[in-house]
Amino acid sequence: MGTTVSFKKIVALTAMVPLVASLFVGCSSSSTSNTAAPSGTQATTGEQPAAASLQPKKGGAITIGLKDEPDQLDIQKTGMAVANQIAGNLGGGLVTQDPETLEFKPYLAESWTVSEDGKTWTFVIRSGVKFQDGTPLTAKSFAETYQRALDPQTAAKVAGSNLSEVASVEAPDDKTLVLTLKQPFAPLLQYLSDPGWLQPLSLEAIKKAGDKYGRQPVGVGPWKFESWENGQSITFVRNEDFTWADPIAKNQGPVYPDKLVYKFINENQTMLAALESGSIDIASKIDAKDVKKYKDNPQYEVKEMLRNGLGLFIMMNTRKPVFQQLEVRQALNMAINKEAIMKAVIQGEGVVAYGPLPPSLFGYDEGVKDYGYAYKADEAKALLEKAGYQKNAQGIYEKDGKPLTMEILAQTGTWAQAAQVIQAMLKDVGVDVKIVTLEWGALVDTATKGNFDMTLMGYTLNDPDVLYLFLHSSQIANGLNFSAVKDDKLDSLLVKGRTTVDSAARKEVYKEIQKYVVEQAWWVPLYTEKQFNVVRKPVEGVRMHPLRGLMYQDSWVNQ
Repeated sequence: MGTTVSFKKIVALTAMVPLVASLFVGCSSSSTSNTAAPSGTQATTGEQPAAASLQPKKGGAITIGLKDEPDQLDIQKTGMAVANQIAGNLGGGLVTQDPETLEFKPYLAESWTVSEDGKTWTFVIRSGVKFQDGTPLTAKSFAETYQRALDPQTAAKVAGSNLSEVASVEAPDDKTLVLTLKQPFAPLLQYLSDPGWLQPLSLEAIKKAGDKYGRQPVGVGPWKFESWENGQSITFVRNEDFTWADPIAKNQGPVYPDKLVYKFINENQTMLAALESGSIDIASKIDAKDVKKYKDNPQYEVKEMLRNGLGLFIMMNTRKPVFQQLEVRQALNMAINKEAIMKAVIQGEGVVAYGPLPPSLFGYDEGVKDYGYAYKADEAKALLEKAGYQKNAQGIYEKDGKPLTMEILAQTGTWAQAAQVIQAMLKDVGVDVKIVTLEWGALVDTATKGNFDMTLMGYTLNDPDVLYLFLHSSQIANGLNFSAVKDDKLDSLLVKGRTTVDSAARKEVYKEIQKYVVEQAWWVPLYTEKQFNVVRKPVEGVRMHPLRGLMYQDSWVNQ
């Protein structure tokens, strides 16, 4: 059944989709150019020619290696992207996005309409869908889910923010869901298409499990939760009753494999050893230096894409007096050679970042490389001296007898490598940096509590509204604004960015946001990396969505 949309301006909203899609077309080699934006997705998005004639069969298991372990799978109570990645197997969105055109299409909602003022969205919920505990999916299920996300007691980091422009949620009957917005909200369909963050939840299952729900979740998706071995793996089994697959999939029935297993392997070489020994079938986000040998081996398939969302950047904690001085923040931006870091850490497999948005997202300003901070060590020193710092006998800047010493949090792996290069660069200009290496969950927990000076950070989200999550003052307490940035002008711009529906006008808003964030230098953007996933035979049919990553509905084991 097709989608009915009465609100004319929604055409302008969906007009942004081809622009985003164009950034993922084509194939290019490693680039270290400062001026050329990469083309995005660079590996196959479907099956290899040799697999095209093979017929899918049931059975077997697909085991995926991940470097990070989620804190929980109650998707409303976590801010970890890996939790969303895993929990997406349990869920589904009201709408979906075609992987080729990025056009929004019906999924768990069979149609929707939008009022002329853009504030009332009415969805007709698909019939015949059930939660994995047997509870029917109704409009009330979605209403209860969204109301829970909006409840301050839930403290929903991402899910709550994604619905923050929703004034009320109603379900007048089992088929009808009505979202009334405070104002038009440009990213709404993008957020509703995510099978993770805004998937429907069974309040009966949550009530039954209580505090244990985050470790035994229930959804409507193709995979059912089976077990969680802490620090080791999460295992899903096939949902035999599943007959309502996302329309972008070829397989509209239950998945083919018996099991889907996520193994947590945080060290890159250990991950590759597991791949080559056959103890995992898919190695996710492997280091760029290790990709070539798999590209040249017919027993493997490399799938890659330019990261969407936020690439690697340094967040400065503005609660700390040292970072309340603009000159210090600007100096750190100028003291770091981003090109050198990218070449040293990811072999140039990415694009240098000069501002807060990557070229893979709608609204990216091509002009940012002209006004973004370039590597100028002498100017960095001059700015520190302007801020009142003088070098001591050890060559470290100090003020009032206190040396300019700070810590930087880094995740194990490439982030830790980047931190070492950053440490050396800042030492050269007279800033003493100590590295604190943490697992991802501990890093996020530390950053959330504000117990840091600087931290490396990256995040995956498919809309420039990701900047709202990380920079709007409302996101300081329970959100992702770890820097504690509180700026009225920025707050106003970020709200304007998410409420401007016309795509051309919205792009201009994000251009202004990027210029202002660069000017205020709250972050040090470093680079946006290519992400590599290696699939080992005999696994077939793994597809790539340019915004979601790997998809498993059509996957099977040729055994």
